Amino acid sequence: MALSQRLQQKLLQKLSPQQIQLMKLLQVPTANLETRIKEELEENPALELDEDKHEDDASEIKDEFTETNEEEYEEADGSEEDYDNIDISEYVQDGDDEVGDYKLRDDNYPEEDEGRQLPFKTETSFYELLINQLGLLNLAEKEHTIATQIVGSIDEDGYLRRETSAIVDDLAFRQNIIATEAEVENIIRLIQQFDPPGVAARSLQECLLIQLRRLKDEGKKVDIAIKAITKYFDEFTKKHYEKIQRGLNIDDEQLKEVMQQIIRLNPKPGGNVGEINKAETYVVPDFFIMNNGGKLELTLNSRNAPELRISEGYRDMLKDYDRGSKKDKRQKEAVLFIKQKIDAAKWFIDAIKQRQHTLLSTMNAIMEHQYNFFLTGDETALKPMILKDIAEKTNLDISTVSRVANSKFVQTEFGTYRLKFFFSESLSTDSGEEVSTREVKKILSDLVESEEKKYPLSDERLTELLQEKGYNIARRTVAKYREQLNIPVARLRKGL
Repeated sequence: MALSQRLQQKLLQKLSPQQIQLMKLLQVPTANLETRIKEELEENPALELDEDKHEDDASEIKDEFTETNEEEYEEADGSEEDYDNIDISEYVQDGDDEVGDYKLRDDNYPEEDEGRQLPFKTETSFYELLINQLGLLNLAEKEHTIATQIVGSIDEDGYLRRETSAIVDDLAFRQNIIATEAEVENIIRLIQQFDPPGVAARSLQECLLIQLRRLKDEGKKVDIAIKAITKYFDEFTKKHYEKIQRGLNIDDEQLKEVMQQIIRLNPKPGGNVGEINKAETYVVPDFFIMNNGGKLELTLNSRNAPELRISEGYRDMLKDYDRGSKKDKRQKEAVLFIKQKIDAAKWFIDAIKQRQHTLLSTMNAIMEHQYNFFLTGDETALKPMILKDIAEKTNLDISTVSRVANSKFVQTEFGTYRLKFFFSESLSTDSGEEVSTREVKKILSDLVESEEKKYPLSDERLTELLQEKGYNIARRTVAKYREQLNIPVARLRKGL
């Protein structure tokens, strides 16, 4: 038993460099693959771009990890035996020019223009926006320092959640400035006049009032709305519209107008301002699925994956060594270094090939499982699917499928989806059929959207409607799905 464990541990150790490299490459999205390849090119001089050659068949991908000799995974320790037993025959054979070459480009995909650049949105950060406006005020040096401290205390939502006394203490201990709470409050009121409206508010109520008063200054009739937020804010948050109506002594039309004015306000004035992350703003799909006359076609997005090969210069150095008669220790050390770099280059190219093979096989299994969805785009056509289902179809480990599903996107005729979107648990119908929980969530969302806003559907009523449609579901499950869909309870969905 102990011997078996040692052998298993030794095998894992031998394969760990390849496995680790492959796992890391699987997690790299298409948008960052080119960067990762460039990093490897910089680290390994034996690896270079193949700008001239093109392989004819891009689909023939071999998994060479199981066929690699044990010696390839062992690092040289600099012993005499290592130098005396250098075998470079496999590196200098004639006809070996194509060793390590690969091709990921799709010949049917049009080439990008060399001068074409991917545009992405950039904006001034929220903090910079406030600082820029601060520069427009004619403030004394002390007031400017206080204002800068206040701006720095505003959170990303645009709220000033730090107490005035705490800001006074910060100024004293960090800036060596003695200021009163009244001075700080005066500066806060100045900053509350900045854009976006509502910034530097201490609470949601104050945030809404700042925006309403800004509208009043612009000549808008918002007096009743200001009274509603000032006197009946708790009733507003709980949607007790009858109490607000009675307290303000207004009719239904006036109430409706007031509520419309309020709900158009921004509860997070800082939420729509700030730097836009390129990767978050523009999703680069890893796969494309096209409907060609009722038949789905899957392609891997590999437009930004440059072609690689083993450096011809490094191979020539090995050939020169092989032809030479005198082989001293220094030459042997250089050859051993070259051999190690070529092996590393081969490993990386093999890992790229294996990455392509793994991605395509995983996505193909998902496409076959969810074929009806990719044909129609109807979420109710999604079948129950878990990681184990795809792992069994592809003969891959569940952890490998998970890495692919969590970090990859597929572009369809109906939009771009993250792969994990297609994974869901199952739920039984009255007929005993297993359906996806995503299908149930879609129907639940449709029921809420079509409900009468004055009389929103309770969880009990939603459960009854789903059961009438044949879905065996408990009320607590309906509540759980409703929360996952970010749908509030019926009382908070109540409208006018």
